[in-house]
Amino acid sequence: MLQNSNFVTTFVTSMSTIMNNRLKQFLAAENITQAQFADNINVVRASVSHVLSGRNNPSFDFIKAMMAQYPRLNMDWLIFGKGRMYKDSAPVPDEGQLFPIDIEIPARITETDHQDIIPEPEPSSNSLNTPDTTIQMSVTQRKVSKIIILYDDGTFQEM
Repeated sequence: MLQNSNFVTTFVTSMSTIMNNRLKQFLAAENITQAQFADNINVVRASVSHVLSGRNNPSFDFIKAMMAQYPRLNMDWLIFGKGRMYKDSAPVPDEGQLFPIDIEIPARITETDHQDIIPEPEPSSNSLNTPDTTIQMSVTQRKVSKIIILYDDGTFQEM
């Protein structure tokens, strides 16, 4: 009986550690801190820290709050490691477009539209006669010193 108890304890601990790693991957994918995550799901910040450190397992309320705040998160992936991090039902943005553009562009801008947008400045009666001076700025050349590649499994590589 003692051997079975040790096996169950070891199994639950290892599954909890694996889930904690997936939760860390999710936070990295969402680009949020532990504190931001805790605030988003309305739990005490210490509870997120304890779950991520392995001190505590996430409670039912913790998981339920995650499901409510992050409906795209695949809970099968988080808990069991099955499937992808995000559910497939949500549309994924096109690779070539960082932000979706939903701006209406007028077909033609008329001269009257242009006058309303940029009024011409009125000449000043007491303008100063100052000589034109050219300001030259020194531009320093920058070189790449380090590149970090982040992978979707939470690992990275420095180049």
